[in-house]
Amino acid sequence: MKNWIRLPNSEGNCVAASKNAAGSTNSPSVTVHEREIGRNGFLGPSAHIYHKHPPAGWASFEGPLRPRAFDLNKLAAGPDCPLQARRILHNAVMEVRYWRLDGKMHALARNADGDTLAFIHNGNGALYCDYGHMPYRDGDYILLPRGTAWRFEASEPSEFLFIEATNDAFGLPSDTQSAGHPSINPTSFEVPRIDDKFRAQQDEAYWEIHIKRRNAISTLTYPYNPLDAVGWQGDLSVVRLNWRDLRQDHQPSQPVPPAAHSTFVANRFAVSTFVPKIGEGESGTLRVPFYHSNEDFDEFIFYHRGEFYSRGNIKPGMATFHPSGFPHGPHPCSYQKTMIKVPVETDEVAVMIDCAEMVNIDESIPDGAEWKAYVNTWEKAKETL
Repeated sequence: MKNWIRLPNSEGNCVAASKNAAGSTNSPSVTVHEREIGRNGFLGPSAHIYHKHPPAGWASFEGPLRPRAFDLNKLAAGPDCPLQARRILHNAVMEVRYWRLDGKMHALARNADGDTLAFIHNGNGALYCDYGHMPYRDGDYILLPRGTAWRFEASEPSEFLFIEATNDAFGLPSDTQSAGHPSINPTSFEVPRIDDKFRAQQDEAYWEIHIKRRNAISTLTYPYNPLDAVGWQGDLSVVRLNWRDLRQDHQPSQPVPPAAHSTFVANRFAVSTFVPKIGEGESGTLRVPFYHSNEDFDEFIFYHRGEFYSRGNIKPGMATFHPSGFPHGPHPCSYQKTMIKVPVETDEVAVMIDCAEMVNIDESIPDGAEWKAYVNTWEKAKETL
């Protein structure tokens, strides 16, 4: 752990009044907008700065560093092999791909580059892997350990978000990494079974295993189905967890850092899950500063269900990318739509990736899938989208 230089201090007018629905703080003499600057995902030193103007109220934005939004629903179906699915973002420690499946995979996949975390956005069906058979449904995370052979059979059209921990493995957040708010009950995990459905799919036909290593695909061909296990034992397995099994142990008005939502962690990035909860305060009051600067991480969010209460015009199946280096917070239009309720409630489900390595957006994403005007949606003139 880094021995941070921490000098608790205060300077100027730090208004200690309630924040209104626009994330600002009012007193008889001043109206200010609060912004939190945090290091190490807000688990390190942090400061709250009180501004005269909204920190995200820029008039224009130029250059490659900018917030971006994508509608993944507009992407083409992509290849049959999930290891070659449409890549959304990548760097040396992770990559994210998006994939659709309408029926069954006719070959197996094996990722030798790292663990694969599959999030099922839509659909249901079954997973067959080295460890047996497991059903899946929307909202499931399925962790596929590095080197596992697997295939999906979709009972209805399915969409997957694949997150790879390149040359790494996923684990659970420690108390420090989750800011002391563990959200996962280990008994919620499920493992595959050697059941009748698994035994029924074993045959003597020719099967291929597509193997990804160094981001290239090689193929092994067997004269039988290599998913032919009759049993297994040990403490390594594919596991499944649904967002509906995640706990929210903190009180509704208790402010928590983003790390409190951590679900899976690798060495240089974390996967968090936002699930429905009572909001941070009563009508017209926010208990946390929604303008923030997360200075050590690039942030990617995939929107799975509901209406994300700090965003306007963001729908399920869309994704946003906020690089480190500038503040961000709620869209102006979201203040009136979702912030002024009694109590403030949220119905969003979203998957967030915070990465300590600079993230690259894959430039092969077609222009039609990107919302080019997203950077302008914080302008005060854009209060209705």
